[in-house]
Amino acid sequence: MTTEATRAQVLGLRVRAQQLDAAPATTALEDAAVLDLGAQDTGPDGARWALAVRGVDVPAIGDDALVTAWTLRGAPHVYRRAELPDVAAATWPWSDADAAKRVFDASKPLRAAGIGVMDALDSVAGTMRQLVTEPTVKGEVSGRLAELMPEPYLRWCRPCQATHLYEQPFRLAALRAGLELEPGTSPPVLRPVPGLTPSSAPDDRFDVVRGALRLLGPSTPKDVAGFVDAPVAEVRRRWPQDAVEVRVDGAARWLLAADVEALRSGPARTVRLLGPYDLYLQGRDRDLLVPDPARRKELWPVLGRPGAVLVDGEVAGGWRPRASGRRLRVAVQPWATLPQRTVAAVGEQAERLAAFRGVTLAGVDVAD
Repeated sequence: MTTEATRAQVLGLRVRAQQLDAAPATTALEDAAVLDLGAQDTGPDGARWALAVRGVDVPAIGDDALVTAWTLRGAPHVYRRAELPDVAAATWPWSDADAAKRVFDASKPLRAAGIGVMDALDSVAGTMRQLVTEPTVKGEVSGRLAELMPEPYLRWCRPCQATHLYEQPFRLAALRAGLELEPGTSPPVLRPVPGLTPSSAPDDRFDVVRGALRLLGPSTPKDVAGFVDAPVAEVRRRWPQDAVEVRVDGAARWLLAADVEALRSGPARTVRLLGPYDLYLQGRDRDLLVPDPARRKELWPVLGRPGAVLVDGEVAGGWRPRASGRRLRVAVQPWATLPQRTVAAVGEQAERLAAFRGVTLAGVDVAD
C-alpha cells in the first residue's frame, strides 16, 4: 500500500534522520548518522561544523578519530577513521559506465584509446600508491603523475599552462591508492593510510543508495543518481528491495520501509545555521526543499554559495560569515520577516559558530 506524505512531513523526517534537532554535545561521534554517508568538507564551515550542529562534540582538527578523503562527486568528505575500509568500497564506482559518468570528460580519451575507465582508475591508483609514501602536496603528486601516465590520462590545463592528469580520476583514485587528505591543508596534502584495503563486503550502512534514501528520502532514482554522480540505470540496479513508494503531494518517491513510520512524526522544531555544503542542502530535489525558483538561485548560485538559515525544517534565508581577525559577524538575509524568537535563536546559533571557530562574535546583522 502506498503511503501519502506532505512536504512538511518529509522535511521533518530529514531533520530528525540527520539529527539536526539534537542539542549540543548530545550525539556521540559513533552515532552521528551523517558520517555513514560522509560529511562534505568544503569551506571553513564544512564537515566539523556539520557535526557540531548535529549535537556532536567535535574532535579537534588532526584528531585521529576522523579522516578526510575524496569520495562522492570527487569532493572531500569526513568519515570515522575506523570505517574507512567500508567507505572505500562503498564509494568506489560500480561499473565502467558508472566510472565514466563520475569522471566526466576524462572518459572520452580513455575509451578512444581502448582503455576501460575502471581499469584506468586502478592504474592511476596503483601509480599514486607508489608515488605517495609520505605527506605530499597535491600539485607535486599531479606533476609526477603527468610524467608517468600516458597521453589518454592527461589534459592541457590552460590556467596553469601545464599538462595534468584529469581532475576527477585523480580525486577518485586517491582513496583507492590508500591516501587520505591531511586536514586543514590548502593546497591539499595527501598522505598514506597504513594498511588500508577496501572491504570485500562493506556494511549496508555505508551503501550510498540506502544512505541517500535514509538521510535524504523519500527520493527518486534520478535524485539519488544526481547525489552520487552515477547513471540512473546503475542506481536502479541497486535499488533496495525494502524501498517502498511514498507519494509526496501526489508525486511518487521512495523511502526505506523501516523509516515510513517516522514520517508521521510531523515537523521538527529547530533553528540552525547550515554550512553551504551541508548534507541537508545536498539532495537533488531542490524544488521540494525550496519551491521558489528565485530563492533557489540565491541559495545555489554558480559561485559563492551562502549558508542556509534552517527554521523548523524550512530554509528561511541565507547567511554569510564576515570575519575580521579574531572577530566574526554573521550577516543574515531572511526571505521573510523573522519572529523575534527566531531572531534570538539565530543569535544563539551565531554564538555557537563563533565559539566553534574560536573567535568572538561581534554581532548578527539581520537584513530587513
